[in-house]
Amino acid sequence: MLEREKKMIKVILLNEIKSKSSPQQKQFQIWVNQIIETIPNKIPKNANEICIAIISRDTSTQLNETYRHKKGPTNVLSFNYDAITSESLGDLAICAELVEAEAVDQQKSIEAHWAHLTVHGVLHLLGYDHIADDDAFTMETLETQIIKKIGFDNPYV
Repeated sequence: MLEREKKMIKVILLNEIKSKSSPQQKQFQIWVNQIIETIPNKIPKNANEICIAIISRDTSTQLNETYRHKKGPTNVLSFNYDAITSESLGDLAICAELVEAEAVDQQKSIEAHWAHLTVHGVLHLLGYDHIADDDAFTMETLETQIIKKIGFDNPYV
């Protein structure tokens, strides 16, 4: 029996603020690969890249207000592309300053929080959401499963 070809999505990393706490491209690639291995049927066939931007609090505030009409910064924003015509899965914009502060507040390692927000953001790109309770349960369960495969504890406890 032939083994099915593994899907590969290249991570393009843009570090706007040259954050020292943010993982390198190679680490983000490992995390994205784990998501693909866990839910390969959810990955659009033509998607072959994802852009992850490490942004400042000011940029996060601007993007959050412009695209979500919400005041202030947020930890991660997901920007989808048309799954039929685009070769990009989408873009993630992750606010380094919030990742660092939240990791301290939640008493977890900064790397674990970077991993969690990366998984969370990619799942949004794949159509998962947490507005309704049932959807939130599904998304959080999947996040926890992927995070544990990566080697971190449940991010919600």
